[in-house]
Amino acid sequence: MKKLLITGLMLCFWSAQSQDYYVYVAAESEDEVALIKFDGKEAKVEETITVGTWPAEIEGPHGINVSPDGKYWYLSLAHGNPYGTLYKYSTETNEVVGTVKLGLFPASLQISKSTGLLYCVNFDLHGDMKPSTVSVVDPEDMIEIDRIETGVMPHGSRISPDGKFHYSVAMMSGELYEINTTTLSVNRTLQLDGVDLTTIETPEEKGYQSSYEYAKGAPKNYMYHSPIKPTWVIPHPSDEKVYVAGNGSDEILEVDLPEWKVTGRMPTGKAPYNVDISPNGQYMVVTYKGAQETGVWNLKKGKEVARVKNTRRIPHGVSISSDSKYAFVSVEGIGGEPGTMDVIELKSAKKVTSVDMGKQAGGIIFWKMEG
Repeated sequence: MKKLLITGLMLCFWSAQSQDYYVYVAAESEDEVALIKFDGKEAKVEETITVGTWPAEIEGPHGINVSPDGKYWYLSLAHGNPYGTLYKYSTETNEVVGTVKLGLFPASLQISKSTGLLYCVNFDLHGDMKPSTVSVVDPEDMIEIDRIETGVMPHGSRISPDGKFHYSVAMMSGELYEINTTTLSVNRTLQLDGVDLTTIETPEEKGYQSSYEYAKGAPKNYMYHSPIKPTWVIPHPSDEKVYVAGNGSDEILEVDLPEWKVTGRMPTGKAPYNVDISPNGQYMVVTYKGAQETGVWNLKKGKEVARVKNTRRIPHGVSISSDSKYAFVSVEGIGGEPGTMDVIELKSAKKVTSVDMGKQAGGIIFWKMEG
């Protein structure tokens, strides 16, 4: 009886420890998406999904996310004629179940738990330097129902935990935007540089380049270029704060939402790019695109606890598991190198394993745990 009890306890312990994690990663220069399984020790590509419709062209899968119920994943293909496309896939079959045309170079995207609508920023990488938009899509019927104007080259975006507000940053003009997901309108705008864009007097003022008449009162054909160059924003899961990656200023900006102002600046490695925060609110993970490292931060202590060397060059995206144990980091690689996904254990702040996939691994999203 004692032996049976010990055996039963060991089996229960093994079962509790055995977890499989599933992650989707887009390969932007390969027109592929990899479904990767991590068993706690090793990671492997379970399936490679070919995406796009033009075999002779690279269409650039960029932003990726999973529906709140986990039944679908959505992918923005950045390149098109001339517009990009949003694709809807079944997580059961990884087959396309719907598409819709969006704006120029659609990028990051997410579905609101409050409204059920999908919001995708139109990065407009190859267009004129002028304000772009956020597309609002009914993901059930895959119909674009609105476009909301924001800043120049909106890139990183995420929705508040309650689904009521959409946050995005304009990379070139340097603003943080808050959109009310119910009224589909810009609620507030924060110029992260602290510059009043309406007071421009001469094109020689620092930060101006000949491009486009962007701000009211600005000289014709001139536009402000943000030195902060924000590339990502992530809301805290429980505190009324958002965190912004200052890709050009090598810092993370903490923005207090009730006060709607920058209340903290955290120096980082070179060129922070993407950011995620663990569901328990303890860890913040930042990819440093210019340093070939990923920073692990203890938010409760307000400090960086480790910088993890990535397997290859140019770390890109990051997504943290629902149990707050692991960060999954996409690494682009350069030239003919494959893309890579690194797995970092957050408690020890150490890389556990990595796996290669298609070229220029970029958009990444944690899907589910099993076990």
